[in-house]
Amino acid sequence: MTTFYDLSAQNIRGEDIAMADFTGKVVLVVNTASECGFTPQYQGLQDLYAKFQDKGLVILGFPCNQFGGQEPGENDTIEQACQINYGVEFPMFAKVDVNGANSHPVFQYLAKALPGTFGSKVKWNFTKFLIGRNGKPMKRYAPTKKPASIEADIVRALAK
Repeated sequence: MTTFYDLSAQNIRGEDIAMADFTGKVVLVVNTASECGFTPQYQGLQDLYAKFQDKGLVILGFPCNQFGGQEPGENDTIEQACQINYGVEFPMFAKVDVNGANSHPVFQYLAKALPGTFGSKVKWNFTKFLIGRNGKPMKRYAPTKKPASIEADIVRALAK
């Protein structure tokens, strides 16, 4: 049976990153987009990362262009926009599909482990998945859920 730690993904610069690198961390996986109404959530995500990074939180951003074509740029453009507009310091990954036949294995795994309103499909940009220090998916959050509103769940996960 596959676990989160068995998976890997290319970071935004094309380097392979094993999810096992995040063993013992609380991980928040988010599918992102630069031209979405929820794009300002990058700031809230960065704020959470800055506040809890030293306590064991890591946020993994996965750009996706499947929802309204709201992430049309290439990886280098996405990376620059995240840094310039929101000061993003958390790891960003190469653009992926989160639904359908070509969906990335990270999202196949998380959507199956934590089904949402649309079952194992991701509803929209900025869907968030919280994973405990043990690598087990804990909770899924809708795109409308602002990062600050999940802080209490992150604090509880960090305490375990």
